[in-house]
Amino acid sequence: MRLTMYTDFSLRILLYLGTKVRKERSTIQEISDAYNISKNHLVKVAHELGKAGFIETVRGRGGGIRLAHAPEEINIGEVIRRMEDDFHLVECFNPEGNHCPITPVCGLKGVLGKALDAYLQVLDEYTLEDLLTNKNGLKMILQR
Repeated sequence: MRLTMYTDFSLRILLYLGTKVRKERSTIQEISDAYNISKNHLVKVAHELGKAGFIETVRGRGGGIRLAHAPEEINIGEVIRRMEDDFHLVECFNPEGNHCPITPVCGLKGVLGKALDAYLQVLDEYTLEDLLTNKNGLKMILQR
């Protein structure tokens, strides 16, 4: 299973913000520079993270973004479910786009569905705080 770049960038933004003092704001440019990622991509991702309630955005002079909740309150499984477009691992997972002729008798969908459920269940066991176990190391790398 593979996450989209959109979700990858979402997690990177949250990790970056998680290294900051709770109410300290960061700019998209800072995060873009830290990860060497396009600022335009990060603007879109940050907007969606804001709409989802994971971050707070402040416009204007002195503005920026920061976590909307403490890292221990941000569940990784929830972030991934919100940021991924879909979880159509194979064609038959998409009811509107499924044209596979063996769908009625195929056992693959059930097996992959079970694997997807297990994957998401593991992610549900972790929070952003769990990913920040080496916060100082992350800070040193990201905020040079």
